[in-house]
Amino acid sequence: MGLFNKNRRDGRLVKPEGAIAVLFPYIFPRRTDAEVSTTIEFDLEELCKYVDRYNKSGKLEYKMTYFHAIMACFGVVFFNRKKLNRFIQNKRVYERDSIIFSFIAKDKMSDDADEKIICLELDPNDNALDMSRKMAIDVFQSKQEGKNDFDDTLSIFTKMPSWMLSLVVSFVKFLDKHGWNPKALTEGDTNYSTVIFSNLGSIHSNSCYHHLNEYGTNSIVITIGTIKEVKGRRIVDLTFTLDERIADGFYFAKSVNMAQEVANHPEVLDEKLSQVFPFEEDE
Repeated sequence: MGLFNKNRRDGRLVKPEGAIAVLFPYIFPRRTDAEVSTTIEFDLEELCKYVDRYNKSGKLEYKMTYFHAIMACFGVVFFNRKKLNRFIQNKRVYERDSIIFSFIAKDKMSDDADEKIICLELDPNDNALDMSRKMAIDVFQSKQEGKNDFDDTLSIFTKMPSWMLSLVVSFVKFLDKHGWNPKALTEGDTNYSTVIFSNLGSIHSNSCYHHLNEYGTNSIVITIGTIKEVKGRRIVDLTFTLDERIADGFYFAKSVNMAQEVANHPEVLDEKLSQVFPFEEDE
């Protein structure tokens, strides 16, 4: 993108709808000033049965996990709810051209284990099985290969003296603000993903609030707790932190309810994630 192009390499400029949406980025210029957080109980019973059936069928090359299935549910939602894929930078609203889900995978459950950054660009023609396979392959390859290109890029900064690092980081943040950061600094970085997922249940922890960052374009973080049984149904706590400037509370609430509806009818996950999912809540 040229210096005077209103669009960015990672998103196109969109016009906010309504006076409040126009004013919000000026009243709350920082993402962390406009973040809201909530925790909900998410019913996983039907989704877990769906995953269990596939894993017991012996047809899958890679095991599908409940985490994969939860992300697939939200994949359907994000293809249907376009405002969720927006971000605000330099007081302007942008919409990404692609949906990117990211998470951290540890080599093993120990304090000194390496953490691998996984960023998955959702293919609109994939279904839940395709998405699960890609996630499993990405995690496996990252553990086999060790550091990725983004890790190598970050390691360059660690070799700089403090004064130089401070100047370079300030310059990078300036580029970030205007959407001029080179691809080498954004590709594979969770801060430039649509959603950051944190599967805390994998370490037997509860879901928790996770702050947003000023750097990058990420507007939504979802943490996933430990699955528990309540009245014979498998339930998990999901904690959302999001930038309320990209959409209003009603839009967010309906989106979460849509995810629950997908989880209640997981057979829709056999179709492509970008399917039109009709959803109108009861009055």
